[in-house]
Amino acid sequence: MARTIVTSALLYANGPLHFGHIAGAYLPADVYARTLRMCGDEVLAVSGSDDHGVAITISAEKAGEDYASYVARWNGNMRATFDALDIRYDIVSGTSTCPDHADLSREFFSRLMENGYLVERRTDQLFCVADDMFLADRYVEGTCYKCGSEGARGDECPSCGTWIDPLEFKDPRCKICGSTPEARSTTHWYLDLPKLRDEKIGDWIRDHEWKTNVEKFIQNLLEDVPERAITRDMSWGVSLPPEVGEAGEGKVLYVWFDAPIGYISFTKELMRERGTPEAWKDWWQSDDTQLVHFIGKDNIPFHCLVFPSMLHGTGDGYVLPAAVPANEFYNLKGGKFSTSGGNAFDVVEFVKEWGVDTTRFYLCSTMPETSDSEFSLEQLIQTANTALAGTIGNLATRVLKFIAKNFDAVVPQLHEQHREEMDRLILEECGPIEDPAALVKEFRFRRAAEAVVANATVANVFVDRLAPWALRKEDPEKAASALNTLCEWLNWQARWMAPFMPHKAQQLWEMLGHASAVADQPWPGTPSAEDWRSLSAGAPLGTPEALCPRIQAPEPKA
Repeated sequence: MARTIVTSALLYANGPLHFGHIAGAYLPADVYARTLRMCGDEVLAVSGSDDHGVAITISAEKAGEDYASYVARWNGNMRATFDALDIRYDIVSGTSTCPDHADLSREFFSRLMENGYLVERRTDQLFCVADDMFLADRYVEGTCYKCGSEGARGDECPSCGTWIDPLEFKDPRCKICGSTPEARSTTHWYLDLPKLRDEKIGDWIRDHEWKTNVEKFIQNLLEDVPERAITRDMSWGVSLPPEVGEAGEGKVLYVWFDAPIGYISFTKELMRERGTPEAWKDWWQSDDTQLVHFIGKDNIPFHCLVFPSMLHGTGDGYVLPAAVPANEFYNLKGGKFSTSGGNAFDVVEFVKEWGVDTTRFYLCSTMPETSDSEFSLEQLIQTANTALAGTIGNLATRVLKFIAKNFDAVVPQLHEQHREEMDRLILEECGPIEDPAALVKEFRFRRAAEAVVANATVANVFVDRLAPWALRKEDPEKAASALNTLCEWLNWQARWMAPFMPHKAQQLWEMLGHASAVADQPWPGTPSAEDWRSLSAGAPLGTPEALCPRIQAPEPKA
């Protein structure tokens, strides 16, 4: 059995999830994991919150909350959003609450130091005199010295992707108060990325097959890989191992270093809860495991270069990523979703109003896979009313309601003399049939969503050609055979829908008379005449209901 770890980028516990996050890293991971499970793979889905860093301490202080309570609040908000969208993981934890996280992070530090991949150095760092604190890189901003962009952060330029050394800014500004910081001396430890690149990771990156947008981004990083600081002067975070001595007092591991280790520490937490505390190694230290990271494009350097370097550098046999299907940005009103910037809305309330499966399907159909894409409520409503109500819902409702009224609400009989004709019509002559799972495995979620609708269109063409309601008067046996064929198709349609629209898929499954969970069924693939039929004539059907009702656009505000 294939084994796959599916991770979604840990959400920084400093604000709510918005659709930019969800379309970028969380919904695609859920659809992917659901698909693989139906295909018979063993899947471990892991996510949670990244709880450390200066941004959190400052926000907590402004909110008048202690750090632990502050991150717990946002972790709870994240869980509520996952629940609202039915996004499921085997574990959702947090880097400040996971009982294994601090020790495992320190173990990574120690192993990297033992293996010669850490450099201790006395160095200058920007210090804000007004705020009396060393500034973490994201709390420094200035003009990028590579491309000239004025919005460069102290760790990275969002415009050109260059890793930034904030000491090289000609016009550094403290993001907290706007003053000009000064350089002061402090001791820090650095991850020797150039050494790791030259020994292993550079060739691994060059030889690896990446998603197109990731390939373009990652190759640029290899040209000039700097050493990367992995410690910070602050109190909130994972303290350094005791063997570093007095030099490590008052310092913590840099948040970017300990955050991805959370994928492993959360797995350890889960396996202990399951009563198999050593089983985490079967996932993370096994050549049989495929590791897939779902992230936004701003996390590409960390998941394609830095974290693989850390995994390799420990020498402990950790698996390296098999795929990093990073998505681009999902925008709103021409700009990035931003809660702090007021360009967002409450996801839980949105889902309550517009429906979980409608929201999931629309986000899948507009996912920013290779370029930025835009959320539009008008487009969501159009998708709901055409693809869902007009194509899938209309098919299920008109077929099953007609059977309930005219065939005693049981699966009609397929008469043998019609089998070959019915199979030929629906399998060969009513349009192309695609396997959504094959597209999901290629990380083509938009095309997979289209395939779900296109497959329903095949059945609608079949209905239009045979018109079983009229045929019932002229040739009732052939009408029964046609309706039997349509029940069989809906039996496939429910399973095709399951990873994308789990609730509507289950509703359709029950309308077909099943008491089981559709998500527990084997993935069907695409039908072939030899073995695609499985329903028994005369089997009772469930109560037909409006599967995908049309939705109304909101009234314009006065």
